[in-house]
Amino acid sequence: MPMVTESAQTKLTETPLEPIGPLDTKVVQCLPKMTEGCHVPVFMDIQQTFVPAEIVSIRENNGVSEFYIHYVNFNRRLDEWVTVDKMNLKELAPPSTTTSSSSANNISQEMPITPQPRTGPPPTTTTTASTSSETPSGNTTTFFLSDDADALNSDLSRAATLPSMTNPLPATSTTTVPTKTRGNGNNHHSGVHSVTKVKNINLIHLGRYFIKPWYFSPYPEEFTTCPVVYICEFCLKYCKDVDALKRHRTKCTLIHPPGNEIYRHGSTSFFEIDGRKNKSYAHNMCLLAKLFLDHKTLYYDTDPFMFYILTEFDAQGFHIVGYFSKDKESSEDYNLSCILTLPPYQKKGYGHFMIEFSYTLSRLEGKIGTPEKPLSDLGLLSYRRYWSEAILQTLLKHKPKDGETDYPSLSINDLSEITAIKKEDVLAALQNLNIIRYQQGSYVLSITKDLFDSYQDKRRLRVETKSLFWTPKIPTKPSNQFQTK
Repeated sequence: MPMVTESAQTKLTETPLEPIGPLDTKVVQCLPKMTEGCHVPVFMDIQQTFVPAEIVSIRENNGVSEFYIHYVNFNRRLDEWVTVDKMNLKELAPPSTTTSSSSANNISQEMPITPQPRTGPPPTTTTTASTSSETPSGNTTTFFLSDDADALNSDLSRAATLPSMTNPLPATSTTTVPTKTRGNGNNHHSGVHSVTKVKNINLIHLGRYFIKPWYFSPYPEEFTTCPVVYICEFCLKYCKDVDALKRHRTKCTLIHPPGNEIYRHGSTSFFEIDGRKNKSYAHNMCLLAKLFLDHKTLYYDTDPFMFYILTEFDAQGFHIVGYFSKDKESSEDYNLSCILTLPPYQKKGYGHFMIEFSYTLSRLEGKIGTPEKPLSDLGLLSYRRYWSEAILQTLLKHKPKDGETDYPSLSINDLSEITAIKKEDVLAALQNLNIIRYQQGSYVLSITKDLFDSYQDKRRLRVETKSLFWTPKIPTKPSNQFQTK
């Protein structure tokens, strides 16, 4: 029989334990609660680095928390839903209650800066030294402006104090109810309603392309849960799935936008659409455009607008490329209200082409036009390029008379009338080009050969006026039945 031994007694050590120091609160302190308005660095794929961002909205998707974030100092079109694994939670900061110096810096970087006028000293203080220092070299062409120096200096100074052409606080759709903005010190979203600052459509299918939207658009709520919204490229009706689109196409007989084809050159066409006669198409066009225009304001009443749809033609029909709209009657000489080139067709010269087309219509109307302000960031770049090119092309055609070497003088009004560009826009373009100078008591345009060469006509698309079949409409004045003769 085996022996049973008693369990050995454990001998306690007589050495006292070392006292535990104070608790390190930095280690066990909980991270701030992740709520709307918190700031945290997020890994940005296109930058391949962590970028400061703000949490705009939070949702649960299949039990996983997703955060809609805005990258600070980046355009809202890059806002996106991310998961926590893309965040650097060690630098998570709660919503700020006061505007700090860093917030002020962020605001100043997002706010467009209006360039100051490049004017010289007043005529009374002009010296020989300052005049000779601005004398153009042999590689520079000088055009003397016949405008009064004092009056032109006043115009340049006034142009520098005008509101910016771009809107730092984008306007939101009038189809939504405004809500109170968060007081988190973030200037970027202070003008954006809480409903419209989050993209609500994930993906659209239009013609041959799947396109990821940039901004919110007030499509019906039941479409916001669809993985893809399918849009008929001819009538722009939106469907929930591909089967619904196929059923629609069996009934929709259109192969081009409704309205009149007023321009065709090669495979490029323009269709003119009356917002009153084609309300359904105009509404659908506005909804589609809002997906890619942050500043666009939607109106249910499209009656006062004309829409010009740019298309490409092939065997299947006329495929929409972009559009611009304009007021039927404008007291501000607006020749364009909204302009959009769809993402698959961008960087191909279509935006420039539509701008030139709008000014071509203005010349046929005998008017001087300007786009409605504010412009989007991409719109401003396109307009600056067009204005600069149109002015330089006009100056290239401004040759000296036979037997003379000096170029004949011209005025800012001359440039405005020849190009159909409003005077304020001409001045803005001249300042942006940095070619207007004060010299010997008057203003001149000094243009180098390199500048001329850089703006030589390299575009593939030009408006061919011979291919335009359009007659300006005579504005109708409402009759006053109480008017006395």
